[in-house]
Amino acid sequence: MSELTLEILAKRIDELERKMSQGNGAPTKDWRLAAGMFTDSEFSRQIDEEALKIRQADREAARVEFGE
Repeated sequence: MSELTLEILAKRIDELERKMSQGNGAPTKDWRLAAGMFTDSEFSRQIDEEALKIRQADREAARVEFGE
């Protein structure tokens, strides 16, 4: 590999910036960016409580249906 000089690095950075600016314009959606956004809020606690109630009701319905 050739020696890295400031000039080579500058050219590489210019090329990367050019490629980045030519992107398709649409941001990539990634669910991981939202993970943890709503933790430790009253609203998220209410959602969690309601979800637990729904899951528990589903479990009880399955036990009745399948005789457990």
